[in-house]
Amino acid sequence: MQLFNKWEQVWDNKDARAFLDMHHAEFEFHFHSNGRILKRVDMSVDMVAGVMSKETIKNRRCIYENDKILVIHQFNEFVSGDKEALMITVLKKDGLMWRMETGATEIK
Repeated sequence: MQLFNKWEQVWDNKDARAFLDMHHAEFEFHFHSNGRILKRVDMSVDMVAGVMSKETIKNRRCIYENDKILVIHQFNEFVSGDKEALMITVLKKDGLMWRMETGATEIK
């Protein structure tokens, strides 16, 4: 199963444990907004479950995937009412998410 298909399945089922299992031990999420880097060791099931519960994903689609990279586009709606278009780029290592960056555009 491609990583995108797993991502879609576990996110839609709000299975935070399974989502974390898709991350390489050396995973890093680079935040361009503040320069922060979130590492796999800093992530917990409760943290991921909290994120999953606060947003609704619409029109998620795989732009491209191969053995090295996954690119996803989706629309997020948050409990606050905010909406954004989100591009997610994931570099893969050993078939798992290794490095991730996102770019978001607010939708008014």
